[in-house]
Amino acid sequence: MDLVVIREYLSESSSALLESLENSELEKKLVSASRTCVASINSGGKIMFCGNGGSAADSQHLAAELVSRFEKERTPISAVSLTVDTSIITAISNDYSFEKVFSRQVEAIGKTGDVLFCISTSGKSRNVINAAISARELGIRVISLTGHSGGELVEIADIPIMATSSRTGIIQQLHITYGHIICSLMEQIY
Repeated sequence: MDLVVIREYLSESSSALLESLENSELEKKLVSASRTCVASINSGGKIMFCGNGGSAADSQHLAAELVSRFEKERTPISAVSLTVDTSIITAISNDYSFEKVFSRQVEAIGKTGDVLFCISTSGKSRNVINAAISARELGIRVISLTGHSGGELVEIADIPIMATSSRTGIIQQLHITYGHIICSLMEQIY
């Protein structure tokens, strides 16, 4: 039974990666996302990330790749994950609501020309959607990383990037893969 579970998961994961490899629309979106980020940085902007649970961890991971480095020595890239300050998160959740935990931060530190990555496996996380709405109102470009269906985030994002799977764990794997590709592309053109 254990081997069946392992092989099924690895097979599904491999299939999703191969489907990504054969998806020319995905390739265009990854290139567009990286160029959008570099244009923002070159004009004095920053890259922000938000998400819940595993997507919060992905937000922190990708922000770290940009601030530190991914694969190449370069100057640091201005990036921040909106998931890391527990005092801000709990204050906003307590004083307003959890649905405003990211949008309030976007309104506080975001400016026209910045980029916001909204990461949600379902594409339906209300606090992430609210962040995207606030970002758009401020002239901030929105890139979404979602599952196969995309949810409401697909309609809001300037660049919606949908994983080639509907299984949460595999979506999260793909989000990190896509994020690493964007980081690699950014390092090539930054």
